[in-house]
Amino acid sequence: MKKVKKYLKKHLTKERYQHTLGVAYTAMSMAMRYNPDTSNDDFVKKAEIAGMLHDCAKNMDNGKKIKICKEHSIPYSTFEENHPYLLHGKVGAYIAKDKFGVYDEDILKAITWHTTGRPNMSLLEKIIFIADYIEPSRKPIPELDVIRRLAFEDIDKAMEKILGNTLRFLEEKHNPIDNMTRATYNSYKHMRAQ
Repeated sequence: MKKVKKYLKKHLTKERYQHTLGVAYTAMSMAMRYNPDTSNDDFVKKAEIAGMLHDCAKNMDNGKKIKICKEHSIPYSTFEENHPYLLHGKVGAYIAKDKFGVYDEDILKAITWHTTGRPNMSLLEKIIFIADYIEPSRKPIPELDVIRRLAFEDIDKAMEKILGNTLRFLEEKHNPIDNMTRATYNSYKHMRAQ
C-alpha cells in the first residue's frame, strides 16, 4: 500500500488524496459490515485496495485518458469520448493492473464502475460506488445523512437513493447524463419493485 500512496500523492491533488483515504476507510468499514465470509478478511483488504485506487486517474489530463484507452483497446462510448472525465474509472482499472499488479476482476470492476454504476453490480462494486458518495470529507449534499445510515442498513436501497439523487441533480443542472447511470438506476428501481 506504500507504493500506491506514494503514487497517489504524486498524481492527485491534496483534496483528491484526502477523499481517496476517506473512500478506502469507508469501503473497509462497509466491507466489515457486509463481509460474506467473516472468517476471511480478504474481502476487507479488497475493499481497501479498490478504495485507494478508485480515483488514481482522476486528475489525469482528459486527452491522456483517451490516448490510454486507444492504445490499450479499452472500450469507451461516444458519450465518454465527449465527456472524458468519466473515463477515469476505466483508466484507473488499467493503472491498477499495469502499475500495481492488481488482477482481481472484482477490484478492477469496482474501480471501473464507481462513477456511473452498472446493472447487476457485485457487492464490492456497490461498496466502492457508495463509499465514494458518503466518505467523511464529502461536502454536504441532499439526504447525505440518510444515505450514510442506509449504506450500513440496506445496501441496495442506498444504491437506488444515490442514483436517484444523482440523476435528479444532473437533470436540474441540465447536465448530460451517461446512459449507464440511467440504466443502473432503472435496474435498482425494477429490482426493488419486485
